[in-house]
Amino acid sequence: MSKKVDQKHDELENVEHALTASEAFIEKYQKQILMGVGAVVLLVILALSFRNFYMEPREVDAQNEMYKAQIFFQKDSFRVALEGDGVNFIGFKEIVSEYGITTSGNLAAAYTGICYYKLGQYENAIKYLSQFDGKDTYFTSTVIGLTGDCYVDLGETSKAISYFEKAADMDNDVMSPVYLKKAGLVYESIKKPSEAEKMYTTIKNDYPKSPEASDIDKYIARVQK
Repeated sequence: MSKKVDQKHDELENVEHALTASEAFIEKYQKQILMGVGAVVLLVILALSFRNFYMEPREVDAQNEMYKAQIFFQKDSFRVALEGDGVNFIGFKEIVSEYGITTSGNLAAAYTGICYYKLGQYENAIKYLSQFDGKDTYFTSTVIGLTGDCYVDLGETSKAISYFEKAADMDNDVMSPVYLKKAGLVYESIKKPSEAEKMYTTIKNDYPKSPEASDIDKYIARVQK
């Protein structure tokens, strides 16, 4: 019994010693601790202020400008959608410049690239398409694939194939077979039938219900000759 009492007494002494040491540490470094806590609180306040009083209002402004530009985009008025009308809205290109860090500004980069592609300015199209950072597999694969189309029109077939394959790798049931077929056609154009066959066979095996699969056998037969 005496040993148990002594053991408990020792444990209490150890706890008291630890508490005393902690209190001494806090007392010694109280100023630094308070400064550290204050710095964290300040950072949180600054982050919330940045989001609420800067980012959110700019996002609203960017969305308003996007809406106006998209009206002309849907009418195939790509030059106006790109550059604005000089009076009522600024256009996709300026939205990227003014609101690039917003979600709408990011989307505007893709629209800017598409407009440049439609206008035949493929290098500018690539510049802006590459700035887009998206999570949606359908739209993102389309942007990547369009970059491949730009390289085809510039005669840079190896880069075109790379982008088509990257777009196809996003494994979208709608768009992947489209870009596999595009990659296959480019492989054919540079006399690489075995590589083209791989693309076409993947369509047949992995996307049998896609429109591209409906006549893919004739493409496979063509490269097997």
